[in-house]
Amino acid sequence: MTNILVVDDEERVALSIERSLKKEYRVQVAHNGPDALKLARRIKPDLIILDIIMPGMSGLEVCRELRTDPLLQDTPILFLTARARVEDRIEGLEAGADDYLTKPFDVRELLLRVKAILRRTAPPSSREERPEEVVVGQLRLNCRTYQISTPEKTVLLTPVEFDLMYHLMSHPGEIFSGERLLHELWEYPSDTGSPDLVRMHIRNLRLKIEPDPSQPRYILTVPRHGYTLAQE
Repeated sequence: MTNILVVDDEERVALSIERSLKKEYRVQVAHNGPDALKLARRIKPDLIILDIIMPGMSGLEVCRELRTDPLLQDTPILFLTARARVEDRIEGLEAGADDYLTKPFDVRELLLRVKAILRRTAPPSSREERPEEVVVGQLRLNCRTYQISTPEKTVLLTPVEFDLMYHLMSHPGEIFSGERLLHELWEYPSDTGSPDLVRMHIRNLRLKIEPDPSQPRYILTVPRHGYTLAQE
């Protein structure tokens, strides 16, 4: 059975989430950062739902520490945040989160996000067969190590960044709107998920691979339509 770790210092919120999920998943709860890390290392959850604003050790600090643990670094993390500013959401994704949901949230949307994340992080045997390497122009993406190489450098991508880059490199020259990527790549049902999520992951990818992120050479924006990967 799928294991989900819920981390929130507000017991009422944590209990509500636990009740919503326990019909389909095995749910464990922690109310602070240190306890969350101990529990995560013991049960190795399939997904962590993590509140950002907690006393003592924040969710951002927990996330960063999880991303340094070889056994937990690929565990998907869904942030819960009361902060609505774009800068705060960017900070969460840069810390290593896969997705975020702004408080207050509808429990039905939380369930949809959970299902979408678990689908896209399913074991490789249940997903499409991927080649060892994908090459488009000057970009080389290693599908085993999650490293991408440009003429200037080689960098390591997070699992969600890898999925996005793999999808774009598998369809060079094709234009993808944020909504289409949410549906096709991350399997969000219509009218769920935010195009801001795509924008922020695109931004992070550009920071990693572009010689000048302000003037992208590889991942291009097509005004009012979306994103495309340059074919050369």
